[in-house]
Amino acid sequence: MQATSLDGTRLNVEIHGGLQAHLPSVVLIHGNGCSIPFWAPVIRALRDDLHIVVYDQRGHGGSDTPGPAGYSTSALADDLAAVLARALPDGGPAVLAGHSMGGVAIMAAALRDGALSQVTGVLLASTGCADLMSEALGVRFGGLVPPFAVAAQQWLLTSAVPIGPVTPITRAALSYLMLGPGAPAEVAAANAAIIQAGDRHARAAWGHVLASVDVTEGARRLDVPAHVLVGTSDLLTPPGLARRLAELLPSCEGLTQLPGVGHMTPLEAPGVVAELIRKLAAETERAAPPARLTRRSRDLWLAITSIRERGRRSTQ
Repeated sequence: MQATSLDGTRLNVEIHGGLQAHLPSVVLIHGNGCSIPFWAPVIRALRDDLHIVVYDQRGHGGSDTPGPAGYSTSALADDLAAVLARALPDGGPAVLAGHSMGGVAIMAAALRDGALSQVTGVLLASTGCADLMSEALGVRFGGLVPPFAVAAQQWLLTSAVPIGPVTPITRAALSYLMLGPGAPAEVAAANAAIIQAGDRHARAAWGHVLASVDVTEGARRLDVPAHVLVGTSDLLTPPGLARRLAELLPSCEGLTQLPGVGHMTPLEAPGVVAELIRKLAAETERAAPPARLTRRSRDLWLAITSIRERGRRSTQ
């Protein structure tokens, strides 16, 4: 299906699995340079028992590529709101899983009062809320960052230079930057193919946004059960960003660090990602309101449940 964002940008949306009355839907949000196929291993792991919504971010996959003014954290929040409204018209509960820029989209939406009122859990994978450029380790040498390396790093992440076609050299370069050192050859091939298929100009435009992004306040306001995931070999959003994010989240339920895994956690460790999503969904099931409630009553019930949960945490 298609969802139309506030500025008219059309977003490509896919639905997988069946809607379960007693479980929340799961919304998967990819990062810069990726597209829906990035989530394929996680979708395969979850589609038999969960209702999955996945979409191409603007400028990616089958979604529209906006004009120069169409790249911002506000646009990310608008797009997420449009997908939730289109794919979950009854306002039912949802668990969000955002990877890299997808996590930024979630935190940007959290800056708006009520924008995530139906969200009952969040997985933030391989992401951060600020200082993404200064913390990236892609071209660091021995822990030092000489001036030329900083310039090279910024150019690499914001340039529209073509990445394709996929060759052994480009595949190796993308693997070094985005995957852990032990990533299997088939994962490296899938990673290169997904990135190479993307629009290089959109990738560069989003790179400029992410270079100066700061959604720290959104992280502070994301008061739902949340889990943070990072690979210890992540060169783009390293573990320091994940630890900082976990400290900011009001209801962080855990920080998982995967040894030897790089930036593309849903490709490298889909089983772990799927299990964390399944756990967040199960927690929503235990706290689910009765099915007979109207939408307004359901919203009130969820608000009361949230207050009770905060009270429970404050006594622990």
